Amino acid sequence: MIIDLRSDTVTKPTKGMLDAMLSAQVGDDVYKEDPTVNALEKRLAEMFGMDQALFFPTGSMANQTALKLHTNPGEQVICDKYAHIFNYEGGGASFNSGISCKLIDGHRGMFTANEVEASINPPDFYHSPLTSLVEVENTTNKGGGACWDFEELKRIRTVCDTHNLGYHLDGARLWNALEAKNETAEQYGVLFDTISVCLSKGLGCPIGSVLIGNNELMQNAIRIRKILGGGMRQVGYLAAAGLYALDHHVERLSEDHKKAKDIGAVLQDMSIIKKVEPIETNIVIFELESHVDDNEFVAQLASKNIHIISMGSNKLRMVTHLDYTNVMHEKLLETLNNF
Repeated sequence: MIIDLRSDTVTKPTKGMLDAMLSAQVGDDVYKEDPTVNALEKRLAEMFGMDQALFFPTGSMANQTALKLHTNPGEQVICDKYAHIFNYEGGGASFNSGISCKLIDGHRGMFTANEVEASINPPDFYHSPLTSLVEVENTTNKGGGACWDFEELKRIRTVCDTHNLGYHLDGARLWNALEAKNETAEQYGVLFDTISVCLSKGLGCPIGSVLIGNNELMQNAIRIRKILGGGMRQVGYLAAAGLYALDHHVERLSEDHKKAKDIGAVLQDMSIIKKVEPIETNIVIFELESHVDDNEFVAQLASKNIHIISMGSNKLRMVTHLDYTNVMHEKLLETLNNF
């Protein structure tokens, strides 16, 4: 039995999902003639109360398209120092859009409306980049699956409106936040100009993200997707997985959250653990005591067929997911208790 907790991207399609994929009706999506892709895009647009949605092969491509839609070369996006668009998208913001990131030193990947206000460059001061976009990530990956306070997101919206700034949500794990906080997709659709949601993390699809927004911004999204190489043909086989996941894999996310909290409770009692970050969803980030070698810790778990990742600086991460079973959970807790 291999227990893989490196990420929630390691899942494989369930039998029900595979059946849905195999029976999907397909067409050429470059011509917008794939009925299953069209159905997925329509469903997500309606779910968030927005005008349009567009299917992408990756979340990074969806985010990069959003950045391009909101900005012009030489401008600047405000985001947290932990933001995925800054840390994990290969420098795409500068390469694809020619923009820079104004980083906020927030708390677990989150910041306040006041910090946004303080980060905006004066628009008439031509020596600095023109601030044109604010980007937030919910849940925060490097922040340990933390969920934003919705009231703070609303206050940031007010700042964006005051300064005529775009507002983008990297919702790669938004499904986890919605389940944990008992919030709705429609609430977020009212708040943001564009939203990217991932299907291949918590929802267990083999691939896919969707960018959602209103007509004015989204009219050029398909052009940018093409420029980035994201035109796809009979992709309905993959979109069918997304439709299946929306029906069967959203409510169960609470199971992943509970298991993550169980793991955190055991780690908290281990003498070699210095700190466990607060756990709200499915990500567990913990720090080893300084005398413990993180590579050795990872190697010892790997010798027992338990796989996690190091984040550097003696911090490690575990992520619970659809393929992490109850039997695996008991084995992991037992292993940690006997470490």
